[in-house]
Amino acid sequence: MGSAPLLDSFGRVHDSLRISVTDRCNIRCFYCMPETGVPFVDHKEILSFEEIERFVRIAVTLGVTKVRVTGGEPLVRRGLPELIRRLAAVPGVQDLALTTNGVLLPEFAAPLYEAGLRRLNVHVDTLDRARFLQITRRDDLDKVLTGLAIAKQAGFTRIKLNAVAVKNLVEPDIVPLALYARENGFEIRYIEFMPLDAQGLWDRSKVLMADEIIAHLSREISPLIAVPDPDSRAPATEYAFADGVGQVGVIASVSRPFCLNCNRIRITSDGKLRYCLFAIEEDDVKSLMRGGASDDEIAALVRRNIAGKWEGHEINSAKFVAPPRPMYSIGG
Repeated sequence: MGSAPLLDSFGRVHDSLRISVTDRCNIRCFYCMPETGVPFVDHKEILSFEEIERFVRIAVTLGVTKVRVTGGEPLVRRGLPELIRRLAAVPGVQDLALTTNGVLLPEFAAPLYEAGLRRLNVHVDTLDRARFLQITRRDDLDKVLTGLAIAKQAGFTRIKLNAVAVKNLVEPDIVPLALYARENGFEIRYIEFMPLDAQGLWDRSKVLMADEIIAHLSREISPLIAVPDPDSRAPATEYAFADGVGQVGVIASVSRPFCLNCNRIRITSDGKLRYCLFAIEEDDVKSLMRGGASDDEIAALVRRNIAGKWEGHEINSAKFVAPPRPMYSIGG
């Protein structure tokens, strides 16, 4: 397999792997999934824990050091703490994280920590119960907030909150979320609404842009000062409050695309390898694994996939084409 880095034709080195463990979810955010009639992958078609662990071990030999577990909602995957335990034990995995909507955190925060997880990203767009119900179509805000409190008690010190910024909807939530994060030692990250919904609802006029968010927070709480990120390839631009209390991040995929710094690859719950969240094409890792392919053959497929990576998604051009899969099917 060799130790040469995972390079694409633009010289980008890939060391970050996002693994979707399920396309199922226990909420129905309007910008991600329809309320009813969602087609899910049959369980026998999703990668087993053994297959996921094998793929991570192969990816590590190619230079991957960061692994993030996503969904759908990963905590609906039965036995997930066992997968976390397996991945945390893989030599070469230096950073293991989980993205969750937090609804099941009251039950799973402690088992996840005991399994070796140390980083959590919790998706929460609002602290307002009525607006949470409007966005997610579920009345589960109390469970999310309880889960965050239990996660702190369990020992998690690296918790980030993810909030999707939809214009003319979440403006009242920008400041309360930042204050809540400051009070609890979390970092809030605002994510520009992207064209990844299952219903074709996206258009640029519905995106609450990063500059608007930063200006609003600077005006209402304390001026925000850009801070250098230790990893220039990270998707979020980080800011610190001038009063010294806390940080916020913005993921400005629409207004400030960061494609030229991208270091991420993805594997879907049904075993498809993608070099970009917005990729149109994907490679079938699962079929190789279940067909008896060697680790070297799988590694070669990964190298070919990355070698063919495009320059960027062109979300701001007329050439942009939305991926055929919605976000819950690709993995966050």
